[in-house]
Amino acid sequence: MQLWFSEAQTPHVDFSLKINRVLYSGESEYQRIDVLESKEFGRVLTQNGQITLTEKDEFIYREMMVHVPLAVNPKIKNVLIIGAGDGGFIHDLLEYPGIEHIDLVEYDEKIVEVCKKYLPDISSKLDDERVSIFYEDALRFVRRKEECYDLILVDSIDPFGAGEILFTKEFYGNCYRALSSDGILINQHESPFYSQEALTVQTVHKRIVQTFPIVKIYQAHIPSYPSGHWLFGFASKKLHPTGDFDPKQWLSWGIKTRYYNPRLHLGAFALPTYVEEILKNVE
Repeated sequence: MQLWFSEAQTPHVDFSLKINRVLYSGESEYQRIDVLESKEFGRVLTQNGQITLTEKDEFIYREMMVHVPLAVNPKIKNVLIIGAGDGGFIHDLLEYPGIEHIDLVEYDEKIVEVCKKYLPDISSKLDDERVSIFYEDALRFVRRKEECYDLILVDSIDPFGAGEILFTKEFYGNCYRALSSDGILINQHESPFYSQEALTVQTVHKRIVQTFPIVKIYQAHIPSYPSGHWLFGFASKKLHPTGDFDPKQWLSWGIKTRYYNPRLHLGAFALPTYVEEILKNVE
């Protein structure tokens, strides 16, 4: 008998993985959490039946969220992470010598607990002394901050239920206020390929361009995410993601990556025509 996991990416498209076994399955106060062991993608973390990450391709998402802003502003010291309780962002951030402190805001403590146990390589830096973890509502947390962070990474789940607040104009406005004068906001921007997700891309982009003076979208290929084509948002008070990009500085750190590199950095901001049109309609 074969065991399969299927995620409904649209009403007409499923993404399926052959599973060896279920390592964990449980309910937190907020959601269902599962950790599966797959034949092709290694261990897979799902939340409410949707893939959050897989061991095989999570490095792509992580590297494109972390290294793009650090290559633009090498002086980043204080970072706020919203979501990403698996600890992957922290793993990469602490490779940079200038990082002094990281605040992680995760609404579901169970996610951190599960990832520490079942995804130890990804979550290995969660206990670092430079990291503080807060289990609370992200909007309430960021409301209390003013010019505290050089970088905010928003690893929002889909814009429904508990994750909906992370897609509001109020939230982005509070993030703007929480950033330093040369601060950067990076958020996952959903996929532009399927029509429903494309609407979310437009909604999020519209709210961010109403808040930040510099907003650019970049992309990556993540096989386990819907359509495999994923967007990220770069928003800043004054730094431009390619104009202020310093590849020599980034290379001087000698940081090893599997996906990100300086050539890719520039290329990631060159978007397909259909994506440019989706964005242009709301700019």
